[in-house]
Amino acid sequence: MSETEPIHQALREQRQPLRFDIFTLFPEMLAGPFDASILKRAAAAGLIEIQIHQIRDWTHDRYRTVDDRPYGGGAGMIMMAPPITEAVESVLGSDLASARTLIMSPSGIRFTQDMASSLAGAQRIAIVCGHYEGFDERISSILLAEEVSIGDYVLTGGEIPAMVIIDAVARLAPGVISVQSIAEESHDKGLVEHPQYTRPVEFRGLTVPEVLLSGHHQQVREWRRAAAIAKQAKRDEKESGHS
Repeated sequence: MSETEPIHQALREQRQPLRFDIFTLFPEMLAGPFDASILKRAAAAGLIEIQIHQIRDWTHDRYRTVDDRPYGGGAGMIMMAPPITEAVESVLGSDLASARTLIMSPSGIRFTQDMASSLAGAQRIAIVCGHYEGFDERISSILLAEEVSIGDYVLTGGEIPAMVIIDAVARLAPGVISVQSIAEESHDKGLVEHPQYTRPVEFRGLTVPEVLLSGHHQQVREWRRAAAIAKQAKRDEKESGHS
């Protein structure tokens, strides 16, 4: 048994699994990504739960219509309020007020590590995946939903952003991975993670920095901090060049 296993066991006993409810027109897109690696183990251990819901199940016409033309004109189709609103209300039930409801939208607020940490503290998260040209604005108003974007670009739908958010949030749920790993990773305290090395010491003329081989823990910490700052500065410079 590892040193962290008793802690993880205690956390499992203290709280219910973090539940994700995904509302989508294409459940088949989400069938595989959550059935592998860390997320699969977390679900098997009862730390997280992921349920996928077909929005068309809450339509009321023979064609299972979920979209229509925008009032005022314009290109494309807009996802209608009734199916999505009724789907989320029906599935969440009494948890509706306490759950975090997210709508995947390129015009939403930028998803960050801080937001992932905040969401990991929730008991239940609903994620609505969009398609077409957008959502009827009344959906977010009625559900008190947060519109969220994973970046300043447009995708064909909200399923991939939903996968990104679930992966980022689920790994922060208590017991999923070690506390130390979370504390040392990228974007902690506003910096990317420091450069990492492992065996062999030399590879194609490139060697591991000597300080990492010294065994001097304080010097290693100082080097890692300085290296993270330098790496962040280089990344910021590249990003500014592409802006």
